[in-house]
Amino acid sequence: MSTTPFFSWLRSVEPKVPEAGAAAVLKLQADGATVPFIARYRKEQTGNLDEVQIRAVIDAKQRFDRVVARQAFVVEAIERQKKLTPELREKILQTFDADALEDLYLPYKQKKTSRAAQAREAGLQQLADWIWNCAHGTETPQPGQTLELWAFTFRNPDKGYADAAAAIEGAADILTERLAEQAELRQFVRSRFFGRGFLYSSKTAAAKPASKFDKYFDHKESIKALQLPQNSHRYLAMRRGESEGELQLRAGGPPDDARFDETLLLAFENAAAAGADSPGAEVLKRVARAALQSYVVPSIQNEVHRALKASSDEAAIAVFATNLRRLLLEAPFGPKAVLGVDPGLRTGCKLALVDGTGRFVANDVLQLDGDAARAEARQKIDQALGRAEVQALAVGNGTGGREAESFLRGALRELGRATPVVMVSEAGASVYSASDLARSEFPELDVTVRGAISIARRLQDPLAELVKIEPKSIGVGQYQHDVAQHLLKRSLDDVVDGCVNRVGVNLNTASEPLLARVSGIGPALAQAVVARRASKGLFRSRQELLEVPRFSKKAFEQAAGFLRVPESENPLDNTAVHPERYAALGALAERLGKQVRDLVGAGAGLVRDDAALKEGVGPLTHADIVAELERPGRDPRPAFTMFQYREDVKELKDLKPGMVCPGIVTNVTSFGAFVDVGVHQDGLVHVSQIADKPVKDPGAQLHPGQRVSVRVLEVNLEKKQIALTMKTPRERPKPKPAPRKPEQRRPAPAPRPAAPKPARVETPKPPPPRPAARPAKPERPRPEPRPQAPRPAPRPSFNNPFAVLADLKKTLKDKR
Repeated sequence: MSTTPFFSWLRSVEPKVPEAGAAAVLKLQADGATVPFIARYRKEQTGNLDEVQIRAVIDAKQRFDRVVARQAFVVEAIERQKKLTPELREKILQTFDADALEDLYLPYKQKKTSRAAQAREAGLQQLADWIWNCAHGTETPQPGQTLELWAFTFRNPDKGYADAAAAIEGAADILTERLAEQAELRQFVRSRFFGRGFLYSSKTAAAKPASKFDKYFDHKESIKALQLPQNSHRYLAMRRGESEGELQLRAGGPPDDARFDETLLLAFENAAAAGADSPGAEVLKRVARAALQSYVVPSIQNEVHRALKASSDEAAIAVFATNLRRLLLEAPFGPKAVLGVDPGLRTGCKLALVDGTGRFVANDVLQLDGDAARAEARQKIDQALGRAEVQALAVGNGTGGREAESFLRGALRELGRATPVVMVSEAGASVYSASDLARSEFPELDVTVRGAISIARRLQDPLAELVKIEPKSIGVGQYQHDVAQHLLKRSLDDVVDGCVNRVGVNLNTASEPLLARVSGIGPALAQAVVARRASKGLFRSRQELLEVPRFSKKAFEQAAGFLRVPESENPLDNTAVHPERYAALGALAERLGKQVRDLVGAGAGLVRDDAALKEGVGPLTHADIVAELERPGRDPRPAFTMFQYREDVKELKDLKPGMVCPGIVTNVTSFGAFVDVGVHQDGLVHVSQIADKPVKDPGAQLHPGQRVSVRVLEVNLEKKQIALTMKTPRERPKPKPAPRKPEQRRPAPAPRPAAPKPARVETPKPPPPRPAARPAKPERPRPEPRPQAPRPAPRPSFNNPFAVLADLKKTLKDKR
């Protein structure tokens, strides 16, 4: 196993990635290979690492390189100060944790003018060293050498230290900074906060009465728990509440550990030797408290927030990326003519007819206000359907969408047509219709007509249309505006690239934005490909890509396998088989006395059984080739299925508790999933309501675009909130009949008169003796309540330096 520092460090951060595979990834990337190309066509070298693992290796190398660069800077900076020892150099070069590295650099870091720096300029460093050395036993005070007398000799009125007391305070400032910069102490506080610390949130005076943050007005949660992906959304919520002024946050010890703060302070007092019998013992006690409360704790609290923000960003971006990937890979309706409808109540519904290739054909407007307008709208629909072989109507799910859907279904029934009506998500459609791309594509059309075209194309192929929109505008994440935007953009761009290359692109029909996402191409080459297609006609083979200006052999290597040419004479050009394998397949066909086309479809078995080819290309690549030949031009996305909302549910007020509704998942978060049931307001299926069994990760159960059946739990018309469940309803036990009251009981039926019998004379028996009454048990005395220990008074917040100073002043005053 390699002892290279990077691979040793990589094992600690990515233990599941084999070193050989990571090394192959880095070499391939250095040679100009893209992540989709490495994942698809270099499986033998990487050991079949997927795109996520490949990106993890690349990101880890970038992080490692940044740390190494910082190490070099720190070493050079300390060396310039003539303070670098061999031991310190080795320690710095062996530290790959960013915070720990900064701890080592902190004592040598050039700082702005501070109180400690001013004291050093006034010549008080010697006094500070004397106090420290006396406490640590490396120096002994001379007879009669008290702190006050010795400090008097260091007074410096010109620098603001007029007497002994001021000189002592200046020396204390130097010692406070020295103690606060000790790496071991900082690491101790860090480990305590991250291991056992809690984050507390409370409301401020600016909190609103019906606030969305009311659940955090008195909330506490461990820092370790908040770092878990499933809980990270709560930190983002608290952070947003703080930014809006309704919450204040504080990191501190656990609520059940009253000695948390005392333990930290004791560590600082021991490090300062504040308990030693020395002239500056009392000064060192104050120094220990000030170093902890005014320097180290605020710094570690900032680290806590940075760490929580980083882990929350990572979790939120992962949720967004997962949702986007599943949305992009939604089932396409296919290359069929579609009539897109952009609903509008006031301005009417905009119609846009597109043919099977997505080309715009015609547009119109439907007015639905009034019987005459509706009758005219039905005629327009009939004409539009007759103009082309329209296979479906795609209706945007925005405002007026359900009304338009209901009208269209009724109109089609009256016209005797069975054309399906499909609701399509409008998320991000307005962004595209107002974009430069849409204006360049349809300069003469209105924004709403462009939106109707986009809605129709989304039904045909969601991936091909959604790539035209900024990924974060699609809105399938949580707290997307609160996370680091550069990280979000990079992650979502990677998802889009991965989806496009996984599905493959038709070289002769793909738009410029879609081609730009293909491995090795980019915007400039995509523009050149479209220009060549417009000037010389359709591509007849993959090889013709090399005729495109600036399309190099390297670009061809990276892109060719992801491009499809259905019109090519070579059947392999319509598969994901890379051109670099054409020669091997051609040689196999010749050896078998066949044509290459004979190896496609049913002939794929000949390729599967050839051991020589398998040995030559490797088992993983061989399996991929066989799969492609078995189903040439296959689409990895699922088959399209129709969906329809409940006809009797169109508005929020139509929903009633207990109602079962079909719905479409629109978003998945860490705390649950949002489902559209057709009322213009998504309902929430909380994570506790997703399944009968506990669910930790909603994303493992649901994804955007998924069709589900939900049951309404509660509807809040005032807040426009819908609570849904996917749990199996439990049968309620039948209530037992309440016992009748005595006065309500039926009277017993009167007995029938019996036949008279002869009277019998009997001797009366004496009554049996009654048992003696038992003596009553004496009542047990109730135990008196135990006196409760008084609760300790709250300690002053370490976040408030003024409270700390006030506490110090009070302590000094009491001692006097």
